[in-house]
Amino acid sequence: MEYRNLGYTGIKVSAIALGCEGFVSKSEELVHEEFDYVINQGVNFIDIYSPNPELRKNIGKALTGRREQFVIQGHLCTVWERDQYLRTRDIEKTKKGFNDLLELLNTNYVDVGMIHYVDDEADFQKVFNGPIIDYAIQLKKEGKIRTIGMSSHNPLIAEKAVETGLIDVLLFSINPCYDMQPPSDNVEDLWADKSYEHPLMNIDPARERLYELCERKGVGIDVMKAFAGGDLLNDDSPFGVSLTPVQCIEYALTRPATASVMAGCKSIDEFKAAIEWCNASDKDKDYASSLANADKLSWKGHCMYCGHCAPCAVGIDIAMVNKFYNLTVAENAIPETVADHYHLLTHHASECIECGRCEKNCPFGVEIINQMKKAALRFGY
Repeated sequence: MEYRNLGYTGIKVSAIALGCEGFVSKSEELVHEEFDYVINQGVNFIDIYSPNPELRKNIGKALTGRREQFVIQGHLCTVWERDQYLRTRDIEKTKKGFNDLLELLNTNYVDVGMIHYVDDEADFQKVFNGPIIDYAIQLKKEGKIRTIGMSSHNPLIAEKAVETGLIDVLLFSINPCYDMQPPSDNVEDLWADKSYEHPLMNIDPARERLYELCERKGVGIDVMKAFAGGDLLNDDSPFGVSLTPVQCIEYALTRPATASVMAGCKSIDEFKAAIEWCNASDKDKDYASSLANADKLSWKGHCMYCGHCAPCAVGIDIAMVNKFYNLTVAENAIPETVADHYHLLTHHASECIECGRCEKNCPFGVEIINQMKKAALRFGY
């Protein structure tokens, strides 16, 4: 298993993590068995958004004796009413819901206190200019959460949250389908058939800006909806091509700031398909070839950080140079952290000998030689 820093939180998480949906309606024994399996595979991270008391209790029991080995991302503002999940901004209900979470998990803290599902401006204002954010800050001071996060599907709202400086972690929906869609207050737009009726061109600028902002600010991203609810795994996907779980995970993990993918697996077999990423070959991880051959989308001229440009004749890590350069363009400056990361590269953009091998390899037609010139000019070497 690969472990990554969750932004600047000081928390290390497994690249493959657990969504909680797959444990719903299962017996205590089965939940325990499945946790035994994933822990043996090196998983140490779970997102628990559901307020279902039976689910929380079963997960708590499965983690008995090994709580300290696990990073729990627990959600604020989800409650259980009339035997169903409810999102709330009522502060008293939020407090009760969080206390229930701690009690049922049999723990006195969660690692990430995730403010649940903020997608529109009015809701953002209610959360960040009201008692919810104050409560999250209070919990952090009390040690009941180690760090504050927020979940969202809307890149514009997520960007505003990151800019407040109050969140350290973002739970965001990332996959090739959603990355080509413009921001919307309505999450249903992300998977609506009408959104894919016409050819799509390149990543939406707001989404790219968000990922780069998180990278610069040290806000860690953990990913939901990496498989687009399973749509990307089928031949009738919105793009007309199917991807494997390994390809979807690789795509998400190559976005800037991404630390982990929450795999919403319903069985050990489904989890095995996701965990294959850990030992997969570059060929098996290769999402670029599939995307480049899809009829309904084009990433032409856009670096996807896929690594197809390699090997460079002089050893430049072209994808990383492009990523660091793009971060400076977004900032219109060279952040100290980005400059340091660039400096630590074994080879730099100025070493490019313009042989053109990388451009022949790139499936998206990126003008790599020109990109290396820009990066060398920006960083000075």
